[in-house]
Amino acid sequence: MWELRSIAFSRAVFAEFLATLLFVFFGLGSALNWPQALPSVLQIAMAFGLAIGTLVQALGHVSGAHINPAVTVACLVGCHVSFLRAAFYVAAQLLGAVAGAALLSEITPPDIRGDLAVNALSNNSTAGQAVTVELFLTLQLVLCIFASTDERRGDNLGTPALSIGFSVVLGHLLGIHYTGCSMNPARSLAPAVVTGKFDNHWVMAETSLPSPLPETHLAGRAWGGISKPSTVLLLGPPWSLGSTLQV
Repeated sequence: MWELRSIAFSRAVFAEFLATLLFVFFGLGSALNWPQALPSVLQIAMAFGLAIGTLVQALGHVSGAHINPAVTVACLVGCHVSFLRAAFYVAAQLLGAVAGAALLSEITPPDIRGDLAVNALSNNSTAGQAVTVELFLTLQLVLCIFASTDERRGDNLGTPALSIGFSVVLGHLLGIHYTGCSMNPARSLAPAVVTGKFDNHWVMAETSLPSPLPETHLAGRAWGGISKPSTVLLLGPPWSLGSTLQV
């Protein structure tokens, strides 16, 4: 409970609220159907990825910039955050997401607003197919986050914000065709709350709401198991004897 008395804790919770608000605002905004230029899959994917990358770079030092309840629960499973911090983070993320969607809805003309890019089954996808796709999308995202922020790695070149942003882009390039791509329960909940459209919302909740979270458990346990330092053989030309590297 000592965390509640910390100013740093309050700042971190507010950072999660603000970051998720901005992420949802810019992400959903990129998917609005403006008649002059309908959004492409690449445009939407890049907008979500750039938003995440920017916010991770800007606020990562304050809260870790989870911006996603699925990521927070994965960190809880991996013992990177306390239960209390995880609970406050998830609440802040959900509230921030709804605030971002509500703000976007308020400043957008009704004929452009549509359903605010609410997640839904598309292209005749079945619920089972959608659940499976969302599970793998969230799995690769959480695995990327754990891998790119692991301080034990000596080969971690560049910034985690870039790799995490690309991971979000990757997920959208595939997931948009199935569900509009969630990977984030806050992103799914926000437009559903604002528009009142909860059709098939359970599909996104099944794989990303903070409950059993099979993919976050799997990613957390998997990275914990495969990231332990080990010695590998670096193979060179046939005439060389090779060398070893501690990784």
